Amino acid sequence: MNKEQIINQTAEHIKAKLSGEGSGHDWWHIYRVWKNAVHISQHETVNLFVVELAALLHDIADWKFHNGDENIGPKMAREWLESLSVKEKTITHVCEIIKHISFKGANVENKINTIEGLVVQDADRLDAIGTIGIARTFAYGGSKGREMYNPDIKPATHNSFEEYKNNQSNTINHFYEKLLLLKDKMNTETAKNIAQKRHIIMENFLKEFYDEWEGKS
Repeated sequence: MNKEQIINQTAEHIKAKLSGEGSGHDWWHIYRVWKNAVHISQHETVNLFVVELAALLHDIADWKFHNGDENIGPKMAREWLESLSVKEKTITHVCEIIKHISFKGANVENKINTIEGLVVQDADRLDAIGTIGIARTFAYGGSKGREMYNPDIKPATHNSFEEYKNNQSNTINHFYEKLLLLKDKMNTETAKNIAQKRHIIMENFLKEFYDEWEGKS
């Protein structure tokens, strides 16, 4: 099986697994991250096969839906890639990206150390901001039964992954705890440029949100 066939089979596998998911972590999220990653890769020197596989498999089993288990995603990705007889070196690289790709708190160190991982991380983070990012964060909050906004509960700064994954705050707080921080955490120049525009969209949204909340507009 050649690389193109492996990519296509992986895409079909993930599409079948995640289609119809309602929290914003569905197949179309994967599709956008995949396309973002390919776009960013055009401006970087990368192993595109690793980038595409990691993008397609990065949410195969997100810790947020598996009791905080950050090892289940790499485990399921490995099982899938082994079933396609992908080389061990590639599997190890892809699984390492999946393990460390997630945002784990404002003050938690980023452990990704390859350009392929940094590209996929940027692609994933771009889908968390801008208009689609706004839609996704409310979809996720609703799926978890969280309040849309509660002005009596202030955003928190998380110094560990444990603090971050145990956080149950309202959706508007998530902008301050993660989304508005991502612009300055992009790794590649391509992603940084895209993030600038998407960041402004979120700032404008929040201003309008607060105005409407207080009946000012």
